Amino acid sequence: MLGMALLLAGCDSVDLPEVDSEPSSSSEPSSSSEPSGSSEPSGSGTSPLDNPDGTKPGLAPLTSDADRAEARALIEKVTTKGRGPRTGYERDEFGYAWMDTADGVPLARNGCDTRNDLLQRDGEDLRFRSGSDCVVISMTLHDPYTATTIQWRKEKATEVQIDHMVPLSYSWQMGAARWSEDKREQLANDPLNLIPAEGRANSSKGDSGPASWLPPNKPIRCAYAVRFAQVAIKYEMPVTAPDKEMMLRQCGGPRSR
Repeated sequence: MLGMALLLAGCDSVDLPEVDSEPSSSSEPSSSSEPSGSSEPSGSGTSPLDNPDGTKPGLAPLTSDADRAEARALIEKVTTKGRGPRTGYERDEFGYAWMDTADGVPLARNGCDTRNDLLQRDGEDLRFRSGSDCVVISMTLHDPYTATTIQWRKEKATEVQIDHMVPLSYSWQMGAARWSEDKREQLANDPLNLIPAEGRANSSKGDSGPASWLPPNKPIRCAYAVRFAQVAIKYEMPVTAPDKEMMLRQCGGPRSR
């Protein structure tokens, strides 16, 4: 049955639908099973502090004291509230996947759907479908979530999925249910909120916030928390208090007593 859901709109691309499993109730975030692919240093990609619009590739760790202090200051700006009900949530409330017509975000209306834009942004050694400068059929991806290198081919499309760092179901519960359709479409297609990742790691995340799920690759967790905060701030969206606390902890903030 899952195979029937793999066909998505735009540039003949395929991808798994977003996974909307319930987040874990544990105080410590879960991670995915053992990742596939060869080992790759954790430093591939761009620091989120140097990538405020999400148009630069990948996600690099934040290691210096100055960067981690800047990260904590940014996360502190995020407001908090309780997580609301999921009632009424449907993926289609955020537009079809992956639309090229979500105005107000980078890469919109460039003739290529959002998924392929993201594969081109983060992939290396790209190969395109014959006659197309849009549809990626193979690439090398340095996955920040698992610190592995994935040799991806379109025939096995689900080995790489596009993660909404702030899941759409999560955003729905944190206020997006009351947003305009345009704003929801922007969130769903904003490169700031999107990153190609190893499929099993993304599937394990579901609609969890940082208190329930963090990338298995521990050195990237502060950068992940910063990107989550950047999206929340841009869209004036709160996060839960446990999520904010966990985000701060990833960047050297104190544990609650």
